[in-house]
Amino acid sequence: MSALVRTRLAGREAGVYGLPEFAGASGFDLAAVPFTGRVLLESLLRGGDTAAAAALGKRLAAGEEPGLEMPFRPARILVQDYTGIPLLVDLAALRDRVTEPAGVNPALPVDVVVDHSVQTDFAGRPDALARNEALERERNNERYAFLKWAEGAFHGLRVIPPGSGIVHQVNLERLATVVAHGTGDVFHPDTVIGTDSHTTMVNGLGVLGWGVGGLEAEALMLGLAQPVRIPAVVGVRLTGTPRPGVSPTDVVLALTERLRRENVRGLMLEFTGPSVAALSAPDRCTIANMAPEYGAMSAFFPVDGETLDYLRRTGRTEADTDLVAEYCRRQRLLRDGQEPRFGRVIEFDLAGVGPNLAGPSRPDQRISLAELPGSFAALHSGAPRTEAGVRDGDLVIASITSCTSTSNPRAMLAAGVLARRAVARGLSVPGHVKTSLAPGSRAVTRYLRAAGLLDDLERLGFHVTGYGCMTCNGGSGPLNEGVGAAVERAGLTVAAVLSGNRNFEARVHAQVRAGYLASPALVVALALVGHVRADLEREPLGTDADGKPVLLRDLWPDDEELRRLEAEFVTPDVFADDPAARTGWDAVPAPRADVFAWDPHSTYIRPPAYADAGPRSGPLTGVRVLLALGDDVSTDHISPVGAIPPASPAGRYLTEHGVPEREFNSYGSRRGNHEVMARGTFSNPRLRNRLVGDGDSGGTTLHLPTGERLPVYEAARRYAAEGTPLIVLAGRSYGMGSSRDWAAKGPWLLGVRAVLAESFERIHRANLCAMGILPLLLPEGRGWADLGLTGHEEFRLALEGVRETGTAHITAGGVSFTVRADVQSAGEWDVLLAGGTLPYLLRRLRAKEAR
Repeated sequence: MSALVRTRLAGREAGVYGLPEFAGASGFDLAAVPFTGRVLLESLLRGGDTAAAAALGKRLAAGEEPGLEMPFRPARILVQDYTGIPLLVDLAALRDRVTEPAGVNPALPVDVVVDHSVQTDFAGRPDALARNEALERERNNERYAFLKWAEGAFHGLRVIPPGSGIVHQVNLERLATVVAHGTGDVFHPDTVIGTDSHTTMVNGLGVLGWGVGGLEAEALMLGLAQPVRIPAVVGVRLTGTPRPGVSPTDVVLALTERLRRENVRGLMLEFTGPSVAALSAPDRCTIANMAPEYGAMSAFFPVDGETLDYLRRTGRTEADTDLVAEYCRRQRLLRDGQEPRFGRVIEFDLAGVGPNLAGPSRPDQRISLAELPGSFAALHSGAPRTEAGVRDGDLVIASITSCTSTSNPRAMLAAGVLARRAVARGLSVPGHVKTSLAPGSRAVTRYLRAAGLLDDLERLGFHVTGYGCMTCNGGSGPLNEGVGAAVERAGLTVAAVLSGNRNFEARVHAQVRAGYLASPALVVALALVGHVRADLEREPLGTDADGKPVLLRDLWPDDEELRRLEAEFVTPDVFADDPAARTGWDAVPAPRADVFAWDPHSTYIRPPAYADAGPRSGPLTGVRVLLALGDDVSTDHISPVGAIPPASPAGRYLTEHGVPEREFNSYGSRRGNHEVMARGTFSNPRLRNRLVGDGDSGGTTLHLPTGERLPVYEAARRYAAEGTPLIVLAGRSYGMGSSRDWAAKGPWLLGVRAVLAESFERIHRANLCAMGILPLLLPEGRGWADLGLTGHEEFRLALEGVRETGTAHITAGGVSFTVRADVQSAGEWDVLLAGGTLPYLLRRLRAKEAR
């Protein structure tokens, strides 16, 4: 029978791909198929691939690993400005190179949410929001003008202006429909591909999606389906009930530790079990948000009654919510308590979770409150030193920030209640702590203000600083006056705490070595203490006006009070559109033309240098190692997003082009200029390059064979002049963290043509392929040093037949070994061997025009 059946939904004739009918005709039990698999089945059926759908359904129903490659067709694409502007720069460059520029257009709806550019220059003062937003407009006017051009030039592209909120929270509260209205009267699941690794957050609403690099998104935008080798779908079975006082952040940090240990890298997770019902939709979204931190491709919660209630609570119409309910019921996408079959199930008891944090440098480093001082002591041994009133272990940044937690009303209300109780006891925050509140949407400010809690947070210095990623993404601005200078003079080891999802060393701020993740309420509590040398379970946060010690348990909010506040103040009207978010945006100039008029003097927007790359061919000989790295190298290490140091190659470039230091902005905001980004690649001061020793290399490397120590960019330029191809050696989990494609574009511009690592994180591995850089896996269980390599050798990579065999042979000095290419689909091979996504797309466009 046909996979396409006719039904009536919401009074309209609608085409629906009937999963139950298809499963019955194909001979498998749909109830045994994980809900994640059901969404993938629908995508295959909508594309007309019934044979692949039948094979996938049978394997999933039997609890088997899929072992199939499929073209995934999302309903829409979601990007933020740091990744979106480079993506649109690439598409503008494609328009330059074809005879019909207006034909280069998105084939899918695209939303660009401007949320990464605002920085925490001002904090702890009533005018912080106004001043930060004014600075943002001033710094980014040229970038925003480019976005306005793109919105007018490309069909189906919508820009959500700065000041609206963080991309993933905006997605939850405004953009996600759960069921999408496709072509004509066809409805299908709302699915999304995003150019940010935390796109998985919307999985908490039953919307399947994951993060990709901008280059993969470009291919999707131009009509190519994403080739996906479907991984195993693993069930995470939740039991028990969270204990009183345990926050959603506590739960997700405990899950992150456990799931990293379970090695779910690159897998699709689906949450199941009796205790899923105990989690609110925002709690589920908090858990799904951190899928990149525990390494999963997706972290899916099926649609149920709580999902529908969330849609109503955030202002969706009753008609739209009824449509979601009816569609999901007919398609067996509505969770009914019957658990599907999984080939592997991980049991997790929510009742076993207590208050905790994660740190000091990775999200999976979960610690109890009592373990906090020991955690810091392991990072900094010896007695604390003091300089100008600042000590080792002092907390210099405390930020309530990030979509991970600010999207969760109960978590935010808890922070407000704790602040109210602290103010009532006369507690205050020490002057060396930079405090900030960066809500993920304006809805947060509305309900906190309505509940009377915003004033209490502000009394402790947690004034609203902006509606964007800010501190979470490294836009933390300068430390409080005198603090940064004291840290620099004495080399102090200081700390930050944030309610975010990543705490890699130097990500939050270049001068901060210790980073801790915590719930919003714990962020406030630690700010009151002012340092991370304290056991929060036993030691007081401070003393009240009567000199009595105030313990954390004295201030901790009661669950029943939080439920009451949420019911009273988190209402549909707080999620209404706010015209204030468009303040200043409509005044940004919007040039109208099919082709972008590049400004040759611009230091923000330049045509990319990799659009005309040639195809890969032949062996790589005379190869040198640009860097030799260890485990857990993040994309922050490879391509920083924070401040641009004046003495760095990127800083010198900007100075030479007449940009004053106060206008350097950040690496993230300069991603439309490959000259800046190439110079910033591998410049993170905390990167440890073994070629120059075991400590921090400060963005330097050795030029071989001379042995001269140079900034990485300068060494790469010298290699390029000599015609020397380059590789990078790395350990486990290379490329963990953000989805940024500049972590692959930058190395390509430096001349890197392959990376030899023990393992790659999912998104970065795909980004390397998309730039024509070959990801190669070292022999299993052996690091590059175990093979007898030092990184000083001259390498030869024999790549003949690598696509057919999946292996390559390498010789380096007296060492010889075979590696496996970590290329996971025919589509990835096509792009990689073409020299990267942009050259591949350009050849397709030209061939289409020739026809």
